[in-house]
Amino acid sequence: MKLLVYSAKEFEVPFLSNANKNAHKVTYTKDALDTETAIQAVGYKAISIFSGDDASSVVLEKLWDLGVRFITLRSAGHNNVHLKMANKFGFKVANVPDYSPHSIAEHAVAQLQALNRKIILADKQVRTYNFLQNNLMGFNLNGKTVGIIGTGRIGSVMAKIMAGFGCKILANDLKPDYKLVQMYDLTYTSLDNLCQKSDVISLHIPLTQENHYMINRQKLNLMKPEAILINTARGALVETKELIIALENKKIGGYCTDVYEKEKGTFFKDNSAKGIKDGQLKKLLSFPNVLLTPHQGFITKEALTNIAEVTFENLNSWEEGKPCKNELGLATNRS
Repeated sequence: MKLLVYSAKEFEVPFLSNANKNAHKVTYTKDALDTETAIQAVGYKAISIFSGDDASSVVLEKLWDLGVRFITLRSAGHNNVHLKMANKFGFKVANVPDYSPHSIAEHAVAQLQALNRKIILADKQVRTYNFLQNNLMGFNLNGKTVGIIGTGRIGSVMAKIMAGFGCKILANDLKPDYKLVQMYDLTYTSLDNLCQKSDVISLHIPLTQENHYMINRQKLNLMKPEAILINTARGALVETKELIIALENKKIGGYCTDVYEKEKGTFFKDNSAKGIKDGQLKKLLSFPNVLLTPHQGFITKEALTNIAEVTFENLNSWEEGKPCKNELGLATNRS
């Protein structure tokens, strides 16, 4: 099968090539999928896309007319795909639901400790030979209350890690996993109570219409003034405008994120020469208690290996006419 891989990153191509095992004719393009680049899929029966690609109804219509029939995502999240329209046209769509929950959860913890213990500030200071310890105070995680929103694959790993630090864990999920209660002495509670009681809050849920801007003004106002919010899930779970107001008014202690609600056009490219036009993002980056990374949580050797292997497993299943276990219907997978 001929496959066009959109948004191909230089670091992931070797993993994809190894997983392919020369079974499919693969072409890689750095371009993201959108209404203009869809035309590149002429002659391809399958495409592979990433979370920043646009698979809206307009783009899907173009792809269908061009002869594309299979879409395999290199991500767990699939809010960028109009699944209802994809099913209506007849596309086969699959994701990588379980590529490496550890990579995301471990990145969340790395961000938390980097911000909490002022690692970046300390590094900058000592590189200028400033070895003063002023402004480097953090807090122990041991004994703190950590709120985990979403206890699926990634959230459950986060619970395990936080339990290892000696934290009390509160959780919120539409489908509670009561095994976690026994394993980590975790307590399920309402979202409002979690926001009120937690010293650290970490998001581990997929983005849906129902939870868009889940963390809004009301939820931010409930949080402790020293609370740190972590988002390694999807940017639009947090209402950035209200977050900025909360940071300005010192309503929360800090924000760690690997995602942003308006990544398209800014993320996944080097903007250092021309700068960026997004004033909201500029403002967010101006706060010393904000740590933002460029959607890199999945970039580990283990995760990239799994993503590549499952991407081609999905493709192989379709080509061989076998059921694809990762095929997406209208139901939303858990994060």
